[in-house]
Amino acid sequence: MTDPFALDDDSPAPPPRVTAGPVPVPPDAPWLKGLNPEQHEAVTTVDGPVLVLSGAGTGKTKVLTARLAHILASRRAQPWQCLAVTFTNRAAREMKERVAGLVGPVAQDLWLGTFHSLCLRILRRHAEAAGLGRDFTILDADDQLRVLKQVMEAEHIDAKACPPQALMAVIQRWKDRALTPDRIGTADTSELADGRAKELYRLYQERLRGLNACDFGDLLLHTLTLFLNDATVLEQWQNHFRYLLVDEYQDTNVAQYLWLRLLAQNHRNICCVGDDDQSIYSWRGAEVGNILRFEKDFPGARVVRLESNYRSTPHILAAASGLIAHNAGRLGKTLRPGLAHAADGIEKIRTRAVWDGEAEARLVVDEIEARQRAGDRLASMAILVRAGFQTREFEERLIATGVPYRVIGGPRFYERLEIRDAMAYLRLVASPTDGLAFERIVNTPKRGLGEAALQIVHMVARAEQVPLLEAARRLVGTDELKPKPRQALAKFVEDVGRWRSLLDTMPHAELTATILDESGYVAMWKADKSPDSPGRVENLKELVAALEEYGSLAEFLEHVALVMENDEKAEADRVVIMTLHGAKGLEFDTVFLPGWEEEVFPHSRALDDGGLKGLEEERRLAYVGLTRARKRVLITFAANRRIYNQWKSQLPSRFVEELPDAHVERSADRGLYGGGLEESRAAWNDPAWSSARRGSRPPAMTTATAWSPAPARKAAGGFAVGQRVFHDKFGNGTVLAVEGDKLEIAFDKAGTKKVLDSFVSAV
Repeated sequence: MTDPFALDDDSPAPPPRVTAGPVPVPPDAPWLKGLNPEQHEAVTTVDGPVLVLSGAGTGKTKVLTARLAHILASRRAQPWQCLAVTFTNRAAREMKERVAGLVGPVAQDLWLGTFHSLCLRILRRHAEAAGLGRDFTILDADDQLRVLKQVMEAEHIDAKACPPQALMAVIQRWKDRALTPDRIGTADTSELADGRAKELYRLYQERLRGLNACDFGDLLLHTLTLFLNDATVLEQWQNHFRYLLVDEYQDTNVAQYLWLRLLAQNHRNICCVGDDDQSIYSWRGAEVGNILRFEKDFPGARVVRLESNYRSTPHILAAASGLIAHNAGRLGKTLRPGLAHAADGIEKIRTRAVWDGEAEARLVVDEIEARQRAGDRLASMAILVRAGFQTREFEERLIATGVPYRVIGGPRFYERLEIRDAMAYLRLVASPTDGLAFERIVNTPKRGLGEAALQIVHMVARAEQVPLLEAARRLVGTDELKPKPRQALAKFVEDVGRWRSLLDTMPHAELTATILDESGYVAMWKADKSPDSPGRVENLKELVAALEEYGSLAEFLEHVALVMENDEKAEADRVVIMTLHGAKGLEFDTVFLPGWEEEVFPHSRALDDGGLKGLEEERRLAYVGLTRARKRVLITFAANRRIYNQWKSQLPSRFVEELPDAHVERSADRGLYGGGLEESRAAWNDPAWSSARRGSRPPAMTTATAWSPAPARKAAGGFAVGQRVFHDKFGNGTVLAVEGDKLEIAFDKAGTKKVLDSFVSAV
């Protein structure tokens, strides 16, 4: 048996075979064994719309595969009459293999795949109706950008004023929202390209059709447009698919939502599985509202809640449930343990207040080593961060202690593109003979130096046996280059020379910030509108902060060289470092959640851009982090953190306070009494913070609303240059400079540090 819609010829597709009616399924069928009552209901309620609210660790994949097996075994539909949508090809392969293991090879005829792959199959049959040839090609991201650049050049759009990546991001977001160029209203327009983004979108689409090509967004958009414009084609596919199953429904965007709604209008046998509490991808176009309004879209829908968690301990589940209950926009469910746990072996969630990021990294790595000595595998432990810049201090500590690790979802800190570029600037300033560094950044950001100009630099370097930078210096005094590239190269050589002259007079961290600023490198990323550009800027600022820990630029460069030589192949058993967004769907025995501080988590950008909606998504992200853990969780937050190369007093995240006390064990470094929560609660009760409770960004922190050290030293201010003082972490020292509430102190043993005056006392 094969899918009649899988024909390769141009003949009309025959009507799908109608089944004779369902047959009874024995209660001891393999796919029904081991199901709890909630799962059994979700599997056997096959007719009509069903929403399965599947909490973390509740056996969602088991339910999906069993449901497909049940439909096929009861002969309610032929395999090709079942459409199952997943978000990754890997999930689709796994599901098809599991269904085949239950019902046999007929599972191979299921329409099972991602939105893109399924729409591609449909679009191939109706390519002409969509304005494409049947042999149309699908462009990858690089080719898409190349086509858009061609359109912009033809329309004389300055790529510097309007970066093509930024315009492409706007176009793809329009496609996620099912907006063709003719459907973009005034409320959806963009200011990019002097307000011509809509016109450029139309020209881009015309160019794609002229190439007989489409991008990934078009696969869904063209299919949806076809359904909306051709009732006959829509009815054909509505009749074809008798059962629809959708995984991760909370992550669907508007176009995917509309596509599913259209297909389900005939039989209405649609089952959507998802968790509104794990909707964390709004920045990719996901709409949590899709799952929240399911019952309104499909009147009479059955809602089944999977609440038995087979992953985490009771304390973890109770803490996660208590935290997420603070969200108003949710359908509601409460996770409960699905497994028996030995009472004496259950740890509460632990929170720990630490002095700063360095202390946080030291604490976490000490815990990892202790767990390893106790027999735990390193791969069973994960450090989950809110933002990529947070990984550096953990990587440094892991390398220093020799603990193998890997960064999932991205390169290690010093391997990131923006960090490699910045390091090339530093290497060239420190060593003018570094030709590789010169090549990497001489035209980054763009300075108008083309291949021809750089070839001439190489020719001079070879002919005169001098480094590339020296060749460039000699070349700009001649007429070998055209005026514009000669001027650009002369400016670059002059900049490098000026930066080198500051090596012995300017602190190396300040010099690095100056280089990144004057070179235009930071400005380049700030102007870039791609989703990852803010994170790249954060990483650059973290790099500047890292230099403070070293005595000289040369010492830092040597350190990084050794870091880069860290043996990546050392052991398969390695600690995992990744972002909270990347961790969704994974699980570990032990989870470390650092940086739970206001403006770090919840992130200031989420609060600024999203208000209450942004805050609720950040809280869902915290919920995801907690529910990744099987056995234990350690949450850490720092009283002081160097952010953007400035020390700041930090307020504990509101999420720390929202964790139910009965399931949390709180502790703090000496001097941070009460784990910071006494001060946190006082701050939240202050009228000045009422807006923060409603989801807006907190006001600028001062020492009055930040943590205070021990009560005896609560009073701050009044320190003078030359005064002897004491600091809990750094010991005794002498005040060198006073700037507002910040002191520069020469500590007897720790060297010169900048600290807030509220953390020191007079001796």
